[in-house]
Amino acid sequence: MFKIILVVFLIIAFVPPVRRFLFWLIVGKQMVNEQKRANKSSQPQGKKDGQINVDYVPKDTQEKGFKGGQYVDYEEVD
Repeated sequence: MFKIILVVFLIIAFVPPVRRFLFWLIVGKQMVNEQKRANKSSQPQGKKDGQINVDYVPKDTQEKGFKGGQYVDYEEVD
């Protein structure tokens, strides 16, 4: 029994195609699925450059009477 375990360990340790296949079985499938999901979410949703889309406006700011932000003084640079 010990010899069989030793032979399997040596094959895994020293044969690169076996290591690559085992790595693919353990990690590769999950990594491929995550990459596909990330690519789907990063694709543009039909928006053009310069188009602004507001999905959510909190009701709290509307009810409190939001009057704007701070004034920022600036200088023109020649």
